[in-house]
Amino acid sequence: MAGGHERSMKALREVWRRAENSSCADCGKPDPDWASSTLGVFICLSCSGIHRNIPSISKVKSLKMDHWDDAQVQFLAKHGNAVTKATYEAHIPIYYYQPTYNDCQVLREQWIRAKYERKEFTKPGKQLPYSDGVKEGILWKRGRDNGQFLPRKFVLSEREGCLKYFTKQDAKEPKLNVKIDVINATFQPVKIGNPNGLQITYLKDNKTRNIFVYHESGKEVVDWFNAIRSVQFHYLKVAFPIASDNEIKNRLTRNFLKEGYMEKTGPKQREAFKKRWFTLDHRRLMYFKDPLDAFAKGEVFVGSKENGYSVQKGLPSGAQGNFSWHYGLTIVTPDREYLFTCETETDQLDWIAAFTSVINQAMTPQEYAIEAYFKFKS
Repeated sequence: MAGGHERSMKALREVWRRAENSSCADCGKPDPDWASSTLGVFICLSCSGIHRNIPSISKVKSLKMDHWDDAQVQFLAKHGNAVTKATYEAHIPIYYYQPTYNDCQVLREQWIRAKYERKEFTKPGKQLPYSDGVKEGILWKRGRDNGQFLPRKFVLSEREGCLKYFTKQDAKEPKLNVKIDVINATFQPVKIGNPNGLQITYLKDNKTRNIFVYHESGKEVVDWFNAIRSVQFHYLKVAFPIASDNEIKNRLTRNFLKEGYMEKTGPKQREAFKKRWFTLDHRRLMYFKDPLDAFAKGEVFVGSKENGYSVQKGLPSGAQGNFSWHYGLTIVTPDREYLFTCETETDQLDWIAAFTSVINQAMTPQEYAIEAYFKFKS
């Protein structure tokens, strides 16, 4: 009996060691130590918890702590991540957002349910709730002034190339009508205080505006997110006909590079430093009095090193403003220096790394136009 168990464990380890099974089948996290005995995939602890919520589809077991019998090991050997992905991920639309282990719970859960429970990607040309170029429904939107979430009708249209929302169900005119190419959407469950919280940002007069929404249904809010990406993708395909699908995919919604509190001082560098919430959205560094403000108090353009931008640890020796946090950093631009302080050294180093990653990238023609606007404005 002991010999049989040892053989099973040895066979299990051999399947587990295959290169295809070295990262989680669902989120890509390295070294998964759980597996589904019914789907044949190797998954991480976090994704195993989601699988456990769909027991009719997936039975999960620990590869280290649970007993695996011969039949289960043979099933894993016959399947594994590559074979199972070839079935359940055969026809994913190019615009569909495939989350990683860094993404929030609702995105990862709906990705797993879309694959295995709803089988959305097993057949070509399947009609999907986010693929037909139009979406209409209710989202709970945070009021700009009172902070209350109220139901609002949203309409997304590929034909019109825009997203609208209406304050009343029967309203003829939208409160907001935004072109799809200036929209970004990113999940913000912690900031919004709801597991299905979505932040929609858009540009108006070249300034960033925020809308905070959620839906009680995780599926519905993720469908909205992918519908926005779908409409954006098809809009950009027409606008940039020679761009490849992958180039266009990289221009769809994006997560912010970094967010958090820092202190900043004004251009004279003698004023007291004020605590602000900062959001780095690629080359736009925005700062807000409150993380849920609709409008930024100000924005800083972060260009490339070829154009005279850099980030430096610490503050210039002549900086005179009072500050309560002692981990400084300086953004150098062709026109002026921006001074910030962070609460901890970890925050300081994280911000420096985020700025460095942006500054090390060459600027696109569109970014030169944005830089020109920032210079004109100042």
